Amino acid sequence: MIERVEWDDLPVEFRTAVEARTGPVVAAESVAEGLNCSAALILTTERSGTHFLKGVRHTDGPGIEALRCEERINETVGGISPTIRHRVDAGGWLALAFVYVPGSHADLGPGSKDLDAVAAALERMQHLRPPVDVPVPPLVDRFKGFLEPGEAERLAGDCLLHTDTNPHNLLIDHGGEAYVVDWAMPAIGPAWVDAAYTAVRLMECEQSPTDALAWLDGITSWRQADERAVEAFVTATCRHWAAAVGEKDAEPSNRRVRYLLKYDWPTAARQPGRRRVRQAL
Repeated sequence: MIERVEWDDLPVEFRTAVEARTGPVVAAESVAEGLNCSAALILTTERSGTHFLKGVRHTDGPGIEALRCEERINETVGGISPTIRHRVDAGGWLALAFVYVPGSHADLGPGSKDLDAVAAALERMQHLRPPVDVPVPPLVDRFKGFLEPGEAERLAGDCLLHTDTNPHNLLIDHGGEAYVVDWAMPAIGPAWVDAAYTAVRLMECEQSPTDALAWLDGITSWRQADERAVEAFVTATCRHWAAAVGEKDAEPSNRRVRYLLKYDWPTAARQPGRRRVRQAL
């Protein structure tokens, strides 16, 4: 977990610039979850209510780029991710202040009541397209060196992807609606990819592979996926992770990813909405 900087420890120049936009801050709560920022704060203000503020130092090159990327695509993902209200660049820090969504991180474990809301958010995300004036890399760029001939073409697509739908990036508000936050590492690719990543997260949260694939069967883009494209995604993901951490350490995660190949697409295309899982590979 990244070390967080508390509100009172931020430079005076920066805090003054924030309050010039939001009004005086009367309470500040640091948020521990997340990896892409050094300051993550729920700010309660006198004048403009509550904000979620995330910021990075100017010296944090990757963090600055991730935050700027999130800023550039925020309008595109409006309604799925909270809206940015203010941008602050002062005192050696860059920060974005978002509309605060009161709620909790999604529960992806067995028996969770949040899974329908998460599926609904993913259904909306299937229709996202990258803004024309924002450079977003294709998903295949992440798999360079791990794709066989012809596999890159199968992973081409035009959907704006989040690519990191872990539970800390899924918020459920008090009305039961899901929001997908932290768009710091988007990509362009097939619309089903975020659903596939989320199904693997369900397995990480102790859902059985059968139940995770049954949930995945409710996502339109997944039912329409090209099986060969999914095979390319699975094999490239497994090769990539094995190269990063070694075959032995990668195996638990890669085993979950390979379960995606047990889905029966031809049957699914004929009878959507029913559980379909192949026999063990």
